[in-house]
Amino acid sequence: MAVRRVMPILQSDAVQENREFYGLLGFAEVMNLGWIMTLAAPSTPAAQVSFMSSDKTAPVTPDLSVEVDDVDATYAVVRDSGAEIVHPLQDEEWGVRRFFVRDPNGRVINVLSHR
Repeated sequence: MAVRRVMPILQSDAVQENREFYGLLGFAEVMNLGWIMTLAAPSTPAAQVSFMSSDKTAPVTPDLSVEVDDVDATYAVVRDSGAEIVHPLQDEEWGVRRFFVRDPNGRVINVLSHR
């Protein structure tokens, strides 16, 4: 298992305001599904931040996304550890396979791989 990127998720309804503000810092919009928008640094595409009003298919809004190379293997390790799975492993219509787990601090982590 390898981590490909880590991205904070900030809960917010201020899409336009965030796009403009973070644009001042050099970020550009790379994804916008209406309920989640991701901004990335054009010179370093893995440097990203997302803004989410609420998650489309999960009961909670995650605090952080961790993209891994094999989400199924990661899920098995996390599940077997006894960690709290907040949202089950599933394929999403926007091209990712993911699950949510709660970390020791109570934060919800979205663990995903692109299909």
